[in-house]
Amino acid sequence: MKITFLGTGTSQGVPVITCDCAVCTSLDYRDKRFRTSLHIDHQGTSLVIDTGPDFRMQMIREGIKSLDAVLFTHEHKDHTAGLDDIRPYNFRQKKSMPVFGRKAVLEQIQREYSYIFSAQKYPGVPQVDCVEIDENPFHFNGTEITPIPVLHYKLPVLGFRIGDFSYITDANFIPESSFKLLEGTETLVLNALQKESHISHFTLDEAIIQAQRIGAKNTYFTHISHKLGLHTEINRQLPEGIKLAYDGLTLNLS
Repeated sequence: MKITFLGTGTSQGVPVITCDCAVCTSLDYRDKRFRTSLHIDHQGTSLVIDTGPDFRMQMIREGIKSLDAVLFTHEHKDHTAGLDDIRPYNFRQKKSMPVFGRKAVLEQIQREYSYIFSAQKYPGVPQVDCVEIDENPFHFNGTEITPIPVLHYKLPVLGFRIGDFSYITDANFIPESSFKLLEGTETLVLNALQKESHISHFTLDEAIIQAQRIGAKNTYFTHISHKLGLHTEINRQLPEGIKLAYDGLTLNLS
């Protein structure tokens, strides 16, 4: 399984428009962060978790020529705003794109992209097959995917687990039942927004506590704000086995 971080930034991305802080003006490419998204290549099946506003450039940058399905964690625009850009995959693959999400997520997508689902479609609109999921494991192309329910303040969000890899973004609470689903995780991706307290995201210290409880061999933090600090400086402060992810980072997992 190959994991590629398409984006590791928060809803505004990094750099933030109008900001001249040390992170936003950094020349380190690891401090340049598109909105959070992930690509998974598992035994030849190509999956993307979330299609944010930067989806087009992310897929071009990584040269991803095929895409079999999209998994949505939740309905916020920084995770859904790039859905229209699946069109080239429709054209190339000559089929609709399966899109997996909770009922509320799919309903919001159908409202925001009403032209996709119109009875009289404009020529060339994206071809989408909405597949409703809940908290139960499901299969796609022979791959078992286990949803991991978490809370983003009061909004239900789904993380996802495939094999020994688990991915959680946009969360500030993991219920006990989800900790059980995370047992045995070898590689974990978890959101860590900033150092200061936040209403709907784990802070850096909170994310470290959660990561150490889960006990994965390797943990990578994502959904990072410019307020967290410079990549190299924060990385040096992290416990063994925990690192900041960055855009374009790839992991080859057995």
